Amino acid sequence: MSNTSPALDAARQASKEMFEAITSNTCFRVEAGAGAGKTHSLIEALQYLIENRSGDYEKRGQQIACITYTNVAANEIKERTDNHPIIFTDTIHAFSWSLLKGFQPTLRALIPELSDKWATRIKEAGGIKSQKVIYDLGYPKADENNIELHHDDVIKLMTKLLEKPKFKSVLKSRYPILFIDEYQDTNIELAESHVSNLIVNPSGMLIGLFGDHWQRIYGSKACGLIKNEHVQEIGKNANFRSDKNIVECLNRMRPELPQYEANPDSNGEIIVFHSNEFDGVRRTQNHWQQDLPEEDAHSYLERVISDLKAQGWGVEVDNSKILMLTNNVLAAEQKYRNLIGCFRDTDDYLKKNDHYIKFFLDTVEPLCDHFSNGHYGEMFSVLGNDHPRLARKKDKVDWSTNLKRLIELRRTGSIREVLELLKKTSHPRLSAKVASAEERLSRITKAEANGEEIAEADQKFSDKIRKIEAVSYVEVMNLYSYVEDKTPFSTKHGVKGAEFDVVLVLCGRGWNHYNWNQFLEWSGGTVPVQKQDAYERNRNLFYVSCSRAKRNWHYFLLKSFRQQPFNKLNIFLVKIMSLASQVQVWRPIHD
Repeated sequence: MSNTSPALDAARQASKEMFEAITSNTCFRVEAGAGAGKTHSLIEALQYLIENRSGDYEKRGQQIACITYTNVAANEIKERTDNHPIIFTDTIHAFSWSLLKGFQPTLRALIPELSDKWATRIKEAGGIKSQKVIYDLGYPKADENNIELHHDDVIKLMTKLLEKPKFKSVLKSRYPILFIDEYQDTNIELAESHVSNLIVNPSGMLIGLFGDHWQRIYGSKACGLIKNEHVQEIGKNANFRSDKNIVECLNRMRPELPQYEANPDSNGEIIVFHSNEFDGVRRTQNHWQQDLPEEDAHSYLERVISDLKAQGWGVEVDNSKILMLTNNVLAAEQKYRNLIGCFRDTDDYLKKNDHYIKFFLDTVEPLCDHFSNGHYGEMFSVLGNDHPRLARKKDKVDWSTNLKRLIELRRTGSIREVLELLKKTSHPRLSAKVASAEERLSRITKAEANGEEIAEADQKFSDKIRKIEAVSYVEVMNLYSYVEDKTPFSTKHGVKGAEFDVVLVLCGRGWNHYNWNQFLEWSGGTVPVQKQDAYERNRNLFYVSCSRAKRNWHYFLLKSFRQQPFNKLNIFLVKIMSLASQVQVWRPIHD
């Protein structure tokens, strides 16, 4: 085994350049590809400043601002800098509002200009007076006392106030240094305002950008690459995640940011399966065009997994991921499609915004899991303040009997049947919000039976609940396994920043924003100018998917391609994927 680490050498060089930029007060951008350790560089920069400038900043009451895009990221940075007082870390919205709220008259003057909707709200509120502008829940509203901002309004106002000299002066006096984590996800207008008002038109502030524009995968409003002659580019040419062959593969995709592996003696394996020789009828509807029929796609996936298991690959939840494009495809594969079809917004079931889903996933399912595993203390802790008092032996017998009935019915009955059982046993009791919804549904049902007119809102409510209650409860169980990360499946978007020993990526259709056929064709030739955004969207998600694997194997199932076995798609993939020391398998997946 080699005694040197090329990745470590590359990382040290990037750190050296970064520290020199900080010392000379030169704005910079650390471009850190997948596995390079972007967050490590950010923490290094903060610790360097703590060691060298904390005394001066504490005397002047100044801080280094580090803005992120999630509370999880903000908390991680706080923990890794030991909550040092000169580091102010928060989300972009919270950071912006901490500055904006002190400029009330300016905000009141700008708000009617934000949009026609705001102009109407202000007019209906009697115009601008001396209302207090507040930002709390993110719901826009205006009356004679308060003006409440939406999340997007905070970003728009921050963009506008950065043009104001007084605002910039206050910003610099409080935060002489501003670091932006995951810079590529910054709103386009805000990013342009940062560059033009704080960098090109010198503010005296040091701006540090940390991220990777090839990992911009969320929405079209994000800025992507920030490139300016006043911003020093620092490429972090390291990859501490993946084995050598996988790193070489990534370098072929992205030669302008070459990476070096941590262990030059490592191998790694990439096997590409394709279905080009499928001779059945492919799908033709909407954005599913050229994809395999659903049943065939499922059987192909099972065949691939079986084949890989025979070669020693185990699909383990903690070290493997099977990546699919959309939640709908995942739901079909994991058998909870009918359930999610009841909701318009994925947050209703993925983030448990729906009261029924929240009750099932936060109470019923963990309760049954703990009971089945004999973890009775954990079982009752799920109930919180609703913990029952087991004063008699009969109480224990009742709980045991009723939970056994519940566990059996979950596997065979509908959601309505499970709800009716819980109403009878109260083991567990319905949550307050579900109980209230059930009472409302009962009133509507009685009114319908009596021939009474039903209000539109009540009709929509009852239609939705009746659709939900007809679904087999086992779909709730399947959803629970996915939401609690108890399956190896995930969307490609859902694993950004994550890493696994083994990754299987399914490149199919299912979303009109992504077309892998088209992407690979463009990658092998010229990208039309008018399709550059679409190309980058596909490229970035493909890159994120390909860069999750660490050290064992990395498999791709390409299942939506046209039937010519040696077309330019294949030629491009051979060019990108084939590695001298790697076994590559190209074959159709049938007997």
